Amino acid sequence: MAPGIPAALERPHFIGIGGAGMSGIAKILAQRGAKVAGSDARESATADALRALGATVHIGHAAGHLADDATSVVVSSAIRADNPERVRAAELDIPVVHRSDALASLMEGLRSIAVAGTHGKTTTTSMLAVALSELALDPSYAIGGDLEGPGTNATHGGGDIFVAEADESDRSFQKYAPEVAIVLNVELDHHANYASMDEIYESFETFVGKVVPGGTLVIAADQPGAVELTRRARELSSLTVVTYGESEDADVRVHKVTPRGLTSEVTVVLNGKYLTFTVSVPGRHYAHNAVAALAAGVALGIPAHNLASAIGKYTGVKRRLQLKGEAAGVQVIDSYAHHPTEMTADLEAMRGAATGSRLLVVFQPHLFSRTQELGTEMGQALALADASLVLDIYPAREDPVPGVTSALIIDAAKAAGADVTAVHDKAAVPAAVAGMAKPGDLVLTMGAGDVTDLGPQILDHLSS
Repeated sequence: MAPGIPAALERPHFIGIGGAGMSGIAKILAQRGAKVAGSDARESATADALRALGATVHIGHAAGHLADDATSVVVSSAIRADNPERVRAAELDIPVVHRSDALASLMEGLRSIAVAGTHGKTTTTSMLAVALSELALDPSYAIGGDLEGPGTNATHGGGDIFVAEADESDRSFQKYAPEVAIVLNVELDHHANYASMDEIYESFETFVGKVVPGGTLVIAADQPGAVELTRRARELSSLTVVTYGESEDADVRVHKVTPRGLTSEVTVVLNGKYLTFTVSVPGRHYAHNAVAALAAGVALGIPAHNLASAIGKYTGVKRRLQLKGEAAGVQVIDSYAHHPTEMTADLEAMRGAATGSRLLVVFQPHLFSRTQELGTEMGQALALADASLVLDIYPAREDPVPGVTSALIIDAAKAAGADVTAVHDKAAVPAAVAGMAKPGDLVLTMGAGDVTDLGPQILDHLSS
């Protein structure tokens, strides 16, 4: 059941091919037989993985990297108009295709599940990909992070199901027409693209409205923004709405979440019957992600008890409370959390796991716009840790904003009673953490930027 390759994607050139979203699409196209090429800023394991699939990967951006016979240039919203390869595409009259349009074309003709929400998308999509694979359904999937088991963020499967992470940050999720849509939460984020909650709701309404007639919306019953979206979605007569959560009236009710160290045992009530299964990561929010995955699979007609058992085979995704290692009696864990809600959830999960021990956090804020709007809430979240080191803001695609620095977070954290220290030299962090940590402590590196690089370095210093 291998769908064909759209003509525009027979010889695609990806600008920023090493990115989480871009690389996944490139991998699937390469596996389908397309002649894939692209460029990225630096060498990486992702670049090597793409080359192993037959793709041509250039390092650095230059007009000469774009082949004259390319059928399209694929870009994300982060690629600026003055990128030399994009400029060259205009000179050659090669069409520019947004990443979301490319992904939408890959999903055509398949039974698709699109996972949306301000946070939790990667974990939930990963749980579905692992569970469906475990059940020998051979799904295709495109995820914003590498699975621990397969070690990849995307694959072309021979089955008729496609699971995709649906990015709301730039409204690109509005391009998809899934059979099942999952909405984990609806919150104000991505401040460069959304000015208000009204705009957020409108965007999610458009996404939900694209579900195919007779399709299903699986949506959280406990999160206020999702509850409001549910009210609006129920006006669509062609849509079946399935709610999940701890609310008494949830269609799939979370009855109990029992912590088991760095795992959890989850009991749900589905169609009047109790069902218990294991989730390999700690914390209630990850348990809820698993229940969302369960509800989505059931909406596709997969028996609940089979799916629940298969979800238990999920072993995690890189950067989502990923254990990096242990040295000198100290465990080092990595978290992608960068929004206050995510930070609070992961810190609470780690606090539950750190029974009788200290929780030390290295936090790197992500984006000036997010820090400007949510810096106070980020600082308040850090009060859940015993001590925190806060790095300078990771700019990613943004230019600096005057007056917006990590000090906004640090001041709020101190006001909330947190023990927090500013560190402007990232290279100084491993030694500083090693000097603070004691046997039994948990160290959490947190943020969406390159703070993840510090975990192995911290372990090295602890070992020595």
